[in-house]
Amino acid sequence: MTDYVSAISVRNVTRSYDGGVEALRGVSIEIAAGRVTALLGRSGCGKTTLLNLCGAMDFPSSGEVLIAGQATGSLDDAKLTALRRGTIGFVFQAFQLLPSLTALENVELPLLLARANGTEARALEILRWVGLEEKAKALPFQLSGGQMQRVAVARALVHQPKLLIADEPTGNLDTLSGDLVLGLLRRAADEFGAAVVIATHSAEAAAMADVRVRMRDGRIEGIEQVEGSAQ
Repeated sequence: MTDYVSAISVRNVTRSYDGGVEALRGVSIEIAAGRVTALLGRSGCGKTTLLNLCGAMDFPSSGEVLIAGQATGSLDDAKLTALRRGTIGFVFQAFQLLPSLTALENVELPLLLARANGTEARALEILRWVGLEEKAKALPFQLSGGQMQRVAVARALVHQPKLLIADEPTGNLDTLSGDLVLGLLRRAADEFGAAVVIATHSAEAAAMADVRVRMRDGRIEGIEQVEGSAQ
């Protein structure tokens, strides 16, 4: 059996909010690089909260979350910003492209924020990887929903993150467009070695995952390692 390097360690985490709401209760999980992990369960089960903790967009009330060996709760704002920009890519259900920027400019933006070199060439390369090189000069309103999400995937991957966080990435897409996006997330794990974590209701997303984490009432109900999954 192949050994996978842990990209995220979630250790006995609880997450409580004002009013005494416990979104997570004693959750522990290791999320591996080069694998697709799907967080599954009905709305309110805690999967989005866990996803946000894995992306350093939220922090535990107790326990700890380590991303690439760094405990997120101990980092100051500057180090958190550096972690998110350098290590994590995000894909959201609603795409979140900037409407006044072209597809190429949207993809290029993370590199510009990081003051990288060769930004346009790299952005065009990853647009080609998602199959949208010919749409480089298009504005978001000129793209279909599926195309916008593929641009969002390109933007998330342009800085070669170790971790890709996807929140219901096919929730606004038809089946064909959703399958194209899921194929790209699968390739991000296989070709780039990214740890891909998806919160989803999609049976198709669950089917292509290497690890299925079933959640209920803020706890992990079961973890299924899929035999013979892509590596």
